[in-house]
Amino acid sequence: MQRIVLFGATSAIASAVARELATPEARLFCVARDGDALEALLADLRVRADDTDSTRIQGTTADLADIDAQAAVWQQAQQALGQVDGVLLAWGTLPDQAACEASVEATLDAIHVNGTSAIALLARIAPDFERQGRGVIAAIGSVAGDRGRQSNYAYGTAKGMLATYLQGLRNRLFFHGVDVVTIKPGFVRTPMTAGFNRAGALWAEPEAVASGIVKAMRRGREVAYLPWIWRVIMTVIRLLPEYLFKRLKL
Repeated sequence: MQRIVLFGATSAIASAVARELATPEARLFCVARDGDALEALLADLRVRADDTDSTRIQGTTADLADIDAQAAVWQQAQQALGQVDGVLLAWGTLPDQAACEASVEATLDAIHVNGTSAIALLARIAPDFERQGRGVIAAIGSVAGDRGRQSNYAYGTAKGMLATYLQGLRNRLFFHGVDVVTIKPGFVRTPMTAGFNRAGALWAEPEAVASGIVKAMRRGREVAYLPWIWRVIMTVIRLLPEYLFKRLKL
């Protein structure tokens, strides 16, 4: 797994993944919306990968929520890398649930950015992986997609939809030698969660989650809860009676 495309590369988790992958043997193509942040990331990765001529670590800017722009970006990534061993989809936003409850437009925008735009890209790249008969496709979902919680069910809906799509894609591509990995982080200390009280043992650093993502992609795991304790937590929550689930506001 040496030729990797990272979509949403300047997010805290994806940039940590990129830093872990940036070795002298690696070829990376990073896609992000913020040009300045992307250039800073690429400069850092080139030092880590000893890419003195800037040929192995490349990237471009794009708004990946714009479905019409995705085809050109994917083609550019393929041309830059020659052959793609793996991709990681890592863009998204954490919408304001109250705003979503007050606005149809806000709800649909949250679902599009976090769900349907990623599904559109997956539908675009899957045939290419199917034809080459190898590789790994990974996308960052969330534990929020496992069950509708009153505090963030617009976001959870998008991530739940994405997880179901990835499950079907995994079953389809299994027979073609392609791994499809669903990443389900719990609470992570990133700019997206800056407004939360982030103290406590359940909160993880982006670097720890990134390490788990790289391991899951290399091993071809189906679903990776990160940190692992979230698999236990979500199993317990699924077993709770609906009445208790509501009362605890889980």
